[in-house]
Amino acid sequence: MKFPGRRKIKHYFPVNADNRFDRESTTFGHVNTYICGIDQNMVDIYAHVDDAILADFGLTKAASQLIDNDTANRLYSFLQQSGTIDNQYAGGTIGNTLHNYSILADDRSVQFGVMSQNIRVGDYAYGYLCNTSSKVDMTFLQPVEGAIGRCYTLITPDGERTFGISPGSMNDLSHAFIPEQVIAGSSALVLCAYTLGDDSLPIYHATHKAAKAASDHDIPVVLTLGTSMLVENIREPLKQFIRDHVTLVAMNEEEAQALTGQTDPLLACEAILDLADMTLLTAGPEGLYLCGYTETAMARETDNPIRSAGISDFNRFEFSRPLRRMDCDKPMKIYSHISPYMGGPEKIRNTNGAGDGALSAVIHDIAANHFHREVLPTSGKHERPWLTYSSFSQVCKYANRVSYEVLAQSSPRLSRALPEREDSLEETYWER
Repeated sequence: MKFPGRRKIKHYFPVNADNRFDRESTTFGHVNTYICGIDQNMVDIYAHVDDAILADFGLTKAASQLIDNDTANRLYSFLQQSGTIDNQYAGGTIGNTLHNYSILADDRSVQFGVMSQNIRVGDYAYGYLCNTSSKVDMTFLQPVEGAIGRCYTLITPDGERTFGISPGSMNDLSHAFIPEQVIAGSSALVLCAYTLGDDSLPIYHATHKAAKAASDHDIPVVLTLGTSMLVENIREPLKQFIRDHVTLVAMNEEEAQALTGQTDPLLACEAILDLADMTLLTAGPEGLYLCGYTETAMARETDNPIRSAGISDFNRFEFSRPLRRMDCDKPMKIYSHISPYMGGPEKIRNTNGAGDGALSAVIHDIAANHFHREVLPTSGKHERPWLTYSSFSQVCKYANRVSYEVLAQSSPRLSRALPEREDSLEETYWER
């Protein structure tokens, strides 16, 4: 487990009377720490085409549309033969998050989903595997005869983008391929509301089985909300699912509004804290919010400037660490916000995946806390069953930095961990 941020190892494994462990052994780790998640495994395929090609395949220009498997196969063959494929990226919000986590933590994650049983060198399934970190354990994937999901982004000479989505077999994940013992041993289970959209699909029942297993074994459940349209369509059952199983809800401002009716991101987070224990809300150029609970008697006041928005002095106690509401004697709602790191990249190359990057950083801190608790259970850092190792404020900084890294590159997935040294980054950004 590589710990989050750039702080020195002494901050994570302090030497004192309660910690009589060899620090070198704890640095390299001997605890089997990992996270797991369910995804609709999908490949994003980018190609430049003429308008005539859209017409040949019955695609409406500048629209997003579902296409059947036969059309998807014919389109893929044409793009391969014509040499017009620019890139093939492994996609899927949970797949992105698991990959990014493994890159950041240099540690294992476990992915549940489907994968084509017959893979040829150079095809989309091969590309999916090649673009996924070797630290992502795929031994539990369900083999299927057909294709995994494919999302075509077809760019015409005028710059317009046309999207064709073929689900393939990505929703065929059976609950039989959800091993409860793997979830029980994890630091967190990561899910997406996409898999909850249709109760007739096998992946819907697999998701419920996984969530119940996590709840039964007291494993934190993280849920991303997908799209605002999806949230509106399943709002009430989604709220019930969150009440029953979810620890942390991740979303953007549109999805938060669809769930709560609140346009103010802070007030939306406040409303969601009545359903879950933590919220991560990415708000584009405004930055991101991390909100949750702490024990009132243990709340730590910030030394950052106090801010007010929909909630007065909302960040006053952002130096506190998150707790689940049920673990508080007297729970207090905590709110933290951070603006984009360095004002955001000079050139934003990609907005797809920035939220997944931020979420992977939060999950990394959750897993690091679990790792530290297993290695040093007597540490003063674990006098309460905290959810993260770091404070709301510090986790915000880390999530913010990872999101910046994704925005500055073309792929929605990190290709490398964060730099060990950054001349542009003041030490106080991490150490305050």
